[in-house]
Amino acid sequence: MIDVFNEQIQNLDPEISESEGEFEKKDISKVLTIIWIFIIYSESVILQHLSSGLNLPQSVLFTVIIILHILLYLHAQRVAKYFSWAYFVVQGGLIFSSAFLLPESFSIVLVGLMPVLVGQSIGIYYKPLKVILVFLISYVLFCVAVVWHNDGKQFVLFIPLFFLIAVVIVAYAVLFLKQVKARIRTQNVLKELEIAHQKVEELTIANERQRMARDLHDTLAQGLAGLIMQLEAIDAHLTKGSTQRAQEIVQQSMSQVRRTLSDSRRAIDNLRSKTISEVDFAEAVEEEIQRFTMATSIRVIRNIKIKASVPRLVFEHGLFIISECLTNVAKHSHANTVWINILDNEGKIEIEIRDDGKGFDTDIIAKQTGHYGIIGIHERVRILGGKINISSIFQEGTAIKIEAPLTKGDLS
Repeated sequence: MIDVFNEQIQNLDPEISESEGEFEKKDISKVLTIIWIFIIYSESVILQHLSSGLNLPQSVLFTVIIILHILLYLHAQRVAKYFSWAYFVVQGGLIFSSAFLLPESFSIVLVGLMPVLVGQSIGIYYKPLKVILVFLISYVLFCVAVVWHNDGKQFVLFIPLFFLIAVVIVAYAVLFLKQVKARIRTQNVLKELEIAHQKVEELTIANERQRMARDLHDTLAQGLAGLIMQLEAIDAHLTKGSTQRAQEIVQQSMSQVRRTLSDSRRAIDNLRSKTISEVDFAEAVEEEIQRFTMATSIRVIRNIKIKASVPRLVFEHGLFIISECLTNVAKHSHANTVWINILDNEGKIEIEIRDDGKGFDTDIIAKQTGHYGIIGIHERVRILGGKINISSIFQEGTAIKIEAPLTKGDLS
């Protein structure tokens, strides 16, 4: 009976899958039900034999009917799935046939097997109206059979008895069904949590890869780009015969290589420990500006008004955004002056980097491949939960404005 309940639960929710424990429960329920049927069978045969005797054909036919009843019960899931009413009609017919076959055991067979059949209707239909209908039909047929078989003498005894047994079985079936559903739902929740955990791990790995790509770009790539610009400047000065200026740039290049190596090591340490150097944000920005000025000789006008302690994420990504913007100015803008404004305004950080360079078409740049610096800036702003606005006018310059909350991440 209970295996039909589990099958019906699966039909209600196609995502429900049975575990090994649920199969064990079904096997146990089948065994217990079959044992109960054999008990009814044994008592019926013994009572019939002791009361009026039991001939061989009668015994064989009764045994065959009970075996058919058991076989049909074992295949109840398949049969009831397509022919539910036929299942109850056939099973009811087998039960009544076996009961009338043994007159002296009539009440034992009906009272013992009919309530079990009624209980099965809960698992098959799982709808109160249909279950009540099965119960009423079975109860009416039982009453008619008792009156007809016993001529009304035992009506008062068996009718209430059948009703009480049926109520007990139905109540047990309902409680058991709820427990099984609760357990299966719990297992489904655990499986969903496992799937969610796997997705979180995959997203974590993907985020770490993106972070590594950003860090490599913002340390090695930018450092090498600056070194290339300095080498080009050295080559130009050597061509002109300005060896002294070339030597000065060589010294600057050596310092920049050391800083790039230091930044690379810091990026590796950040990947390992997810910490950042405890440096004042304004001081870190000032160092970045100094490196830019030494490498390019472009004038920088800065206005930095921000508190010393900022969240780690803002510190890390904000510094890299500023560095990337300055690198882009040096590589592409041909600017003479850069303006940098960094303000702490009502729980938000506002960063504006503006130059007087040649400008560019923002729509074309967004569609072209290879501009990983711009892509990295957008990714970092998205991580900070901020907003970015890039505006550029041909032969007038470019302005990048970024606004992000100061509430993300631990304080540096």
